[in-house]
Amino acid sequence: MKQSQMLVPTLKEIPADAEIKSHQLLVRAGYIRQIASGIYSYLPLGRRVLKKVEDIVREEMDKAGAHEMLMSALQPAELWEESGRWHTYGSELMRLHDRHDREFALGATHEEVTTSLVRDAVKSYKRLPLMVYQIQNKFRDEKRPRFGLLRGREFLMKDAYSFNESAESLDQSYETMFKAYSNVFTRCGLDFRAVIADSGQMGGKDTHEFMVLSEVGEDVIAYSDTSDYAANIEMAPVAAEYQASGETPKELEKVETPDQKTMQEVADFLGHELSKGLKSIMFKVDEQYVMVVTRGDHEVNDVKLKNLYDARMVEMASEEDTRRLLGTGFGSLGPVNVPEEVEVVADYAVEKVANVSCGANESGYHFTNVNPGRDFKVKDYADLRFIEEGDPSPDGQGKIKFARGIEVGHVFKLGEFYAEKMGASFLDDQGKAKTMTMGSYGIGVSRTLAAIVEQYNDDRGITWPKNLAPYQVHLLSLNPKKEEQKELADDLYEQLQAAGIEVLYDDRKERAGVKFADSDLFGIPLRITVGKRAGENIVEVKARQTGEQDEVESASIIEYVKNWYK
Repeated sequence: MKQSQMLVPTLKEIPADAEIKSHQLLVRAGYIRQIASGIYSYLPLGRRVLKKVEDIVREEMDKAGAHEMLMSALQPAELWEESGRWHTYGSELMRLHDRHDREFALGATHEEVTTSLVRDAVKSYKRLPLMVYQIQNKFRDEKRPRFGLLRGREFLMKDAYSFNESAESLDQSYETMFKAYSNVFTRCGLDFRAVIADSGQMGGKDTHEFMVLSEVGEDVIAYSDTSDYAANIEMAPVAAEYQASGETPKELEKVETPDQKTMQEVADFLGHELSKGLKSIMFKVDEQYVMVVTRGDHEVNDVKLKNLYDARMVEMASEEDTRRLLGTGFGSLGPVNVPEEVEVVADYAVEKVANVSCGANESGYHFTNVNPGRDFKVKDYADLRFIEEGDPSPDGQGKIKFARGIEVGHVFKLGEFYAEKMGASFLDDQGKAKTMTMGSYGIGVSRTLAAIVEQYNDDRGITWPKNLAPYQVHLLSLNPKKEEQKELADDLYEQLQAAGIEVLYDDRKERAGVKFADSDLFGIPLRITVGKRAGENIVEVKARQTGEQDEVESASIIEYVKNWYK
């Protein structure tokens, strides 16, 4: 392709709204352009890379035994109502009405649509297991789109679904997809981890996220420093063993703590460590009000709270509800003298404390010398805090460290969550009706493209892996006005194309400095420059990632390129 005929609008300056490298470079290099907040168009170079990622995904899905299909992005509300998610999915679901006032959603995911298709078409165990997938644009009404392709309102996703006759069959499908995902991200050249995760709005229990390690990642990964253990920080269980303090309980006291709101302020005012205070936070768990109590130096993990109650929704209680129930605002909450309609649950660490402080449920006052069991009752003790660096690894090997990651894939064991609600059943070999079990498997194709750029770049631009670059070779004619340069560059262009080598030919009438700068921005792995030695049929070849250069006779260039790409 001749660059003079291609839409590749490069920029010298970093766009003001681009906070991370992938966003900056993909815009500067003319791969993408924003249409509205969180909505992007892929220009020719961007589309070529996106297609190469898609091709890798397709190949691995086909090897895994999944079959490609394409479903409607416009989904009727009735399907979501069958699963119960129309009212629980949240404000990220883009909803609309047609001219007849019927409700629809733009597909954020396709569990409901796929289940409805399979339940109507598959009636016998002989047709199971079945795996289908699609690559399609998805829509989510992000409150704050940011980071370019990493958090958008429209994005390209591969979503796959397995339908199985048993839990054992689902385990096999899950393992097959898990391996396929590992292959996809390995072929994309990514440094990634598969981590234990929360299923969130998807339903189901067992799930893993595939995380690309990156400092700009919005997720925190907890991993062992000596084993393969890794989990999203939300899901990592705390394996710490707490020792009882051994202190003799003292008499409960109520003290005035004027204008002391935070745990640290109260600890400083009362003259003790954070760990000697209790943190109390009010939640609404479905329709139940719950006070969660942790040590002052620990953070409440609301995902663990959700799993403890097997709840659909967990949210912070409003200050209005908190004042109505406890008579005070957030700064003075505590588990002593809590009304019956509020359940108190506490982290395991709380069970071992003695003579600690907590809010007195009265503005400006706290209790000291508080002891669990004597001064307040706990409905359940459970693991309710976030794991911390230095905690024992849950697998018993080593200590926990943290890293940041970009989620590019997610695999779920849904079980019967959707099939039961939507009536997806089959007849087994005894002629008895059984509910199908399901798995759901997603890859953010456009997020993967951005994650690759986050790991493959330098101070001059993108440095694509060989198999993902938009072209294999960037051919530069430094001065097309000189006949010997133009003739040699044109001849090489024809030879490269005839040899099946993907080539972008910079035939523009631009200064050499502009061409070199654009070439570095694009990140095409191999650059061939036709310059001052064109009359000798000598060209310069440079590797983008390493900077290594060679002077090569033009007659040998095809052999050189093919050998370089072996």
